[in-house]
Amino acid sequence: MRLFDTRTRSIGPLRAPRTVRLYVCGITPYDATHLGHAFLYTHMDVLVRWLAAKGHRVVHVRNVTDVDDDILRVARERGVDFRELAAAETARFDDDLAALGCLPPDVAPRATATVPAILTAVRGLVDQGAAYALDDGRVYFDVQRAEQFGALSRLDRDAMLPQFAAKGGDPDATGKRDPLDFLLWQPSGADEPAWDSDWGPGRPGWHIECSTMAMEELGPTIDLHGGGADLTFPHHEAEIVQAEQLTGQQPFVRRWLHCAMVCGEDGEKMAKSRGNLAFVSDLRKHAEPAALRLLILSHHYRETWRYEPEQVDEATARLERWREAATRGDRHDDDAVATVRTALDHDLDVPRAVAAIDAAAAAGAGATVAWAAELLGVALAPA
Repeated sequence: MRLFDTRTRSIGPLRAPRTVRLYVCGITPYDATHLGHAFLYTHMDVLVRWLAAKGHRVVHVRNVTDVDDDILRVARERGVDFRELAAAETARFDDDLAALGCLPPDVAPRATATVPAILTAVRGLVDQGAAYALDDGRVYFDVQRAEQFGALSRLDRDAMLPQFAAKGGDPDATGKRDPLDFLLWQPSGADEPAWDSDWGPGRPGWHIECSTMAMEELGPTIDLHGGGADLTFPHHEAEIVQAEQLTGQQPFVRRWLHCAMVCGEDGEKMAKSRGNLAFVSDLRKHAEPAALRLLILSHHYRETWRYEPEQVDEATARLERWREAATRGDRHDDDAVATVRTALDHDLDVPRAVAAIDAAAAAGAGATVAWAAELLGVALAPA
């Protein structure tokens, strides 16, 4: 199998042992699952299924960032406890993904349950001189200690600074050595959860949560790390330098897989601030989840695409063609089978595999359609 690697910007062979360690950045559960979430997790699900079909054992870890600025803000706005909000939205997310046919991860660590390990990690970075504490209880990673910071995204400093500010960073905060230094630990507000630490009561920064959860579950080196393309900088850059500084081992991740963005009907990236989100729970009211899965799988994971409502009708029609073909006999199409396998082996080219299944359905190769649909996690039995 050959996969694209964000770090090298090239497609190369996947060199992995029989057990493949996969970490996928999970949700911050303060709102419902939208189509952008589903795009990432459905393609990661196909990857897991294909690796298993090829004889690998996949240890799939997908975290839940259940303490975060956004969760605390929304919980405050709704007048609920942040833990209640996180639990409710995580349950809704799990229900949406299960409906779409996604297998559950092997482990779903939560940031709140990992705080003791996070504290150990932050302490270790401070002891090594890679991080520094300020008198007010903030602890920052010193990016000047990490020459590789920026190697994943290949952004120069002028490009990093606005992205850092736009994605939760604090480049203008007082006391920092460098505007790009990022928070590892921060003091909690009066109405926020707090844990005791060497630097006073507080809570972890976002980036150190993922690094720690990944290493706690999968060790110092991960075979595959997935996430949305919008996480490349600064989140994944920060994960790398934290982990590699702590362990002294490189690489933290052997291959980075980033899914492209889904745009709303307005052509802009789906975002709550733009009001252009297409929620899976809403789409499920009008379409079968299997059709929604097919809609998603008609786009390559590295292809940015625009959602339009008529795509649901097209995917529903495709699902019906596959269902009809699967009931018309047990004929196999060896060429279609070979094309599906080749497509998945070449950078998880699911759209090419879907096209091959379309051809098999048109040719009446029902057994091939049934086999391939199951491989892709598309349920042909009516819901």
